[in-house]
Amino acid sequence: MKIAYFDTVAGIAGDMTIASCLSAGVRLDDLVAGLSQLGLDGYEVLPRHVRRSSINAVHVDVAISHQPHIHRTLKGIAEIITASSLPPAVQQKAIEIFRVLAQAEAAVHGTSVEQVHFHEVGALDSIIDIVGASICLELLGIERIYSSPVRLGRGGIITTQHGPMPTPAPATLELLRGYPVEFTSFPYELTTPTGAAIIRALSCGTLDAERIEVQAVGYGAGTKEFPELPNFLRLVVGTLTGDAGYDEVTVIETNIDDMNPQVYPVLIERLLAAGAHDAYLVPVVMKKGRPGILLSAMVPPHLEQNAIALIYRETSTIGVRVQHISRRKLARRETTVATSFGPVRAKAVVRDGREAVAPEFEECKRIALERGLPLLEVMRTLEQELRTRGTV
Repeated sequence: MKIAYFDTVAGIAGDMTIASCLSAGVRLDDLVAGLSQLGLDGYEVLPRHVRRSSINAVHVDVAISHQPHIHRTLKGIAEIITASSLPPAVQQKAIEIFRVLAQAEAAVHGTSVEQVHFHEVGALDSIIDIVGASICLELLGIERIYSSPVRLGRGGIITTQHGPMPTPAPATLELLRGYPVEFTSFPYELTTPTGAAIIRALSCGTLDAERIEVQAVGYGAGTKEFPELPNFLRLVVGTLTGDAGYDEVTVIETNIDDMNPQVYPVLIERLLAAGAHDAYLVPVVMKKGRPGILLSAMVPPHLEQNAIALIYRETSTIGVRVQHISRRKLARRETTVATSFGPVRAKAVVRDGREAVAPEFEECKRIALERGLPLLEVMRTLEQELRTRGTV
């Protein structure tokens, strides 16, 4: 699995994210071509090489030529993105980043998501930052994102459209609620709301004791030079190796005792199709002795709100329980193996340093239906073939 690990040496911002991706190998022409699909003009992406603590890094400026400062709503920004011809995965990432920003702004300013009018993050350069970061991650082929605990400055004052604000900005803290952070003594805005939103929307969490096979390293420089620390975001692109994987997940649960049971299979299918890692039902006895169902869905943190909305839409529940937990799992990969039935998709799992390969159940089912064979016979045959090769 190809991952991006953001080491927030001096925090994270939107322009630093793009710069680190360019430093790690994304071609500027490919980024510009992707951004052109937004149909916006009046800007130019200007990367340049700089040195931070004698390390070669990339700094990115987004030069705005003639666009006025526009206050946009989440709906307006989403319409710009969805009207583009960008790949669906890029659109989803960018809209999710803006969505969590809107939620944070609404919480800080005591309003609703629909009423939030973005200021700094609604400006053209910030749209380029967020969509550009989403494009870069897609160009790098990133499947999952992790980070170090996010570094924050404190004790300083920054100037915003809302007036002077303390560092870290209130929206930044709101975005990182529940995510590991590291407060520093530096009185600078190390992590911006845009950077925090990228982490909140896309990151699976922090890495613990995993081994990474490094493929590329990029350094995205901030604008200022600090005497106390190198002002850059370090991006490590690689694959997870070793026996264990670690990530953060959100578990959403609710008890239901008043719904047609025919709905549950469709609900589970839609949760899984929406990106849930797992979704299942458990029979329970509820108050007054009524039989009910415990619905549980485990989703990536950035899909939490989407999953909750889907559960509210598809069930009769009026409330859910939400837990943010960590999980460990064996290293795994998808593969295709040659068999007497032809190529078969399989899952390879590493146990005690030895890789075990097992056919996907849906592949066994497909072969059984196509050939008119008993499902158990297909499963036994494939298991025997893989065991003979020493892969089971």
